[in-house]
Amino acid sequence: MSVTERGSDVRPALSRCVAIATGDFADEYWGKRPLLTTARELGQDFSDLFSRDDVDELVSSRALRTPFVRMAKEGDVLPPARYTAPGGFGAEISDQVSSEKVLAEVAAGATLVLQGLHRTWPPIAEFARELAGELGHPCQVNAYITPASSRGFDPHYDVHDVFVLQIHGQKHWTIHEPVHPDPLRDQPWSDHRAAVAARASRTPAIDATFEPGDVLYLPRGWIHSATALGGISIHLTIGVAAYTRDEIVREAIVRAAESAALRSSLPLGFDPADTDALRPIVEATLADLVTALTDAAAEAATTRAVSERLSAKRRTDTPPAPLRPLATVEATAALDASTAAGLSVVLRPGLVPRVSFTEEAVIVRLPAKTVSLPLAAGPAVERMLSRNPVAVSDLPELDLDSAVVVVRRLLREGVVVVVDGG
Repeated sequence: MSVTERGSDVRPALSRCVAIATGDFADEYWGKRPLLTTARELGQDFSDLFSRDDVDELVSSRALRTPFVRMAKEGDVLPPARYTAPGGFGAEISDQVSSEKVLAEVAAGATLVLQGLHRTWPPIAEFARELAGELGHPCQVNAYITPASSRGFDPHYDVHDVFVLQIHGQKHWTIHEPVHPDPLRDQPWSDHRAAVAARASRTPAIDATFEPGDVLYLPRGWIHSATALGGISIHLTIGVAAYTRDEIVREAIVRAAESAALRSSLPLGFDPADTDALRPIVEATLADLVTALTDAAAEAATTRAVSERLSAKRRTDTPPAPLRPLATVEATAALDASTAAGLSVVLRPGLVPRVSFTEEAVIVRLPAKTVSLPLAAGPAVERMLSRNPVAVSDLPELDLDSAVVVVRRLLREGVVVVVDGG
């Protein structure tokens, strides 16, 4: 696989979404309140990520299937048969997006939703991967394409934070304060449908028309709806599945089972319907729970468990950049002492390997496997995993032939990739 060598003028992903310092955003807005930033404040647009022509290409030429596409009209989700069809001989699968049906539905006022663009559109995939790395939370991206004067979905809230990037046309947004702050993933807006509708009828916290290049940050739980104005509107919604303190609570409760007091039986003959008799049992149990959780050893065990849980979750939620199998095979086969001088490699974007050492080897642990290399390769491995490109001929403490052997192995294992132009 090769990656594009990025210029020094490329901005961090988060700075393309907010015009304030990262620390200020973290302290004043993250998980707390919305932030609307205009294209003028950001000094850029998002034409490098997505456009109207890109929508047409995805619908007409990429053979998208459900659930990577869906449609809605005035709050109702359309059945897939309204916009999908078989692709003809050799492609008879019936849930492929039909450009003719999409044309008819959009012309009639339906909203087109292209889901999972962080998996299907390379510029967005790279941006989402970088943003997830900066935020420390996984991201996914959908595009919403709405005809003039149409509303795709009723007022609702999401169970994840979002960044809304206006790409094309205008869209009028109304934002209302939460009725259920910081909802978890199993607490959807439909559980509070009446309260959401009532809150949406009040004066909004934000009532604005978005222009191309404008960005809205919206914490989970904030109620929103949008209507296109004057023509087709396209915006990207970057969903951020924030890890929450609930993850820590769940691990802490699991660790609490190590306490003998909390594993003891309830009293003989107790009546669970007798709340007066049950209350002191609950009080004593909660006191023992606090004791168990605040013990230094328990805190350390919980911290380790949370670290392992969230590290594994992050590796699953945010996979590394995809590999190019054929290009990698060819690059590996062509690599020798005569070609190494012109070749540079870099850690595969998005990969987070863990490196350890034994008396005889350097161990590179990946999500699904472990790669073992001779101990002498340790400095070279650490140099390649530093996230900065390095020429094969510049790897430390290895002669050129040994460097070629190590790089071949890491290319084949998908740990490093070739830098474009290398």
